[in-house]
Amino acid sequence: MLDGKVLFITGAARGIGAHTARLAAARGATVVLTGLEPERLAAVAAETGGAWFEADVTDQSALDRAAAETVERFGRIDAVVANAGIAPLGTIAVGDIEAMAHTVQVNLVGVMRTVGATVEHLVASRGYCLLVSSAAAFTALPGMAAYCASKAGVEQFGNAIRLELRHRGVSVGTAHMSFVDTDLVRDVQEDLPQLRETLHRLPWPFRTLSVEACARAFVDAIERRRRRVYVPRVVGLAQAFRSLTVSPLSDAVIGRGARTGVPRMEEQVRALGRAFGRHGGGR
Repeated sequence: MLDGKVLFITGAARGIGAHTARLAAARGATVVLTGLEPERLAAVAAETGGAWFEADVTDQSALDRAAAETVERFGRIDAVVANAGIAPLGTIAVGDIEAMAHTVQVNLVGVMRTVGATVEHLVASRGYCLLVSSAAAFTALPGMAAYCASKAGVEQFGNAIRLELRHRGVSVGTAHMSFVDTDLVRDVQEDLPQLRETLHRLPWPFRTLSVEACARAFVDAIERRRRRVYVPRVVGLAQAFRSLTVSPLSDAVIGRGARTGVPRMEEQVRALGRAFGRHGGGR
């Protein structure tokens, strides 16, 4: 179903973006990759037979150029995966506020900029846009404030533009995953043992899943123009019961461990001396 389709992916140098590109190309799509790591982008493009552009999702002119050159070269953009994302280390009390603000700029504003750069082309093709949110859009964990806030924003941005673009023939989906085994997630667990312990205590479906499973769900969503993507599917139950996941009961349950866990994590952040993991902060 992707034969002849042109797919534009941000954050495509590694992880979910790169695997989505590989699988989409195997199903017949022409993939266009954007990101901040030219050598890795070039390698994935060579592997998939696609094209690549170095572009920061916080730079509107770079995204506009990438979209325009995609259309100049391939004639169209049929689908967009707004995937680029980062995650800072620390809490609001012990952490870098600029890193937290930058996370919102990349994860949320970067999605807005990506859609802004491609929307006229999606209207022309009556295409599909998949915005990568997270299960963190409707749950909360200490140490993930900026990430949770940005992903909740992506969900609501998607809900709103879905209504704005529907009469123009453009479909919009949002993707909500548990923790995926990417470099970003591995970095956080390596840097912060306390957060790693917290993640390991989470109930299924919030355990770490493979990047291949996530990419398969994304490509299926593109083919079927899905409104919502849950990976694994049971994450949809968390969305359905989101009022419980941020309720006083949830506060009490998570807060019991946070009383001792947050100070330990903050000490680990102080000792680490940086705001992002090795692959978690873009430039």
